[in-house]
Amino acid sequence: MRSTPLRTILAAGLLCGALDITAAIVVYGRFGATPLRILQGIAAGLLGPRASDGGLATAVLGLVCHFTIALGAAAVFAALARRVPALIAYPWPSGALYGIAVFFFMNRVVVPLSRAHKSTFSWKMMWIGLAIHVVCVGLPIALVVRRGFGLKARRPG
Repeated sequence: MRSTPLRTILAAGLLCGALDITAAIVVYGRFGATPLRILQGIAAGLLGPRASDGGLATAVLGLVCHFTIALGAAAVFAALARRVPALIAYPWPSGALYGIAVFFFMNRVVVPLSRAHKSTFSWKMMWIGLAIHVVCVGLPIALVVRRGFGLKARRPG
């Protein structure tokens, strides 16, 4: 059964959101961040510093925001793929590049415009964030959109 564009976007966004938040919890947990604090940090984009005082409620808000952004990223890629078929014909390079684009859009546009605390720049954290966005955001979205739009895997040669 062929998937509808909406189902494809939902599948891509939910997979991307689940992989991305899992990676954030695992990776940033190694630096001492708790899942609650990570999710509250996302909610801080809307609420500012008081998000850390909201307990589980602001963590849930952060999770909702996170998945909303993931669904938005999937929708943008799907819309672009409709106009630029090469994006789904070559999902590995296009997905990797899309993950990088999403990383820089989030860090150079969304976060600066939000109420979240602005952290100092770190090359280490930038490379970690880029890797997460390539593997957990761009590639899953590109691969799910490719499959949802009915294309089979491209064989080399």
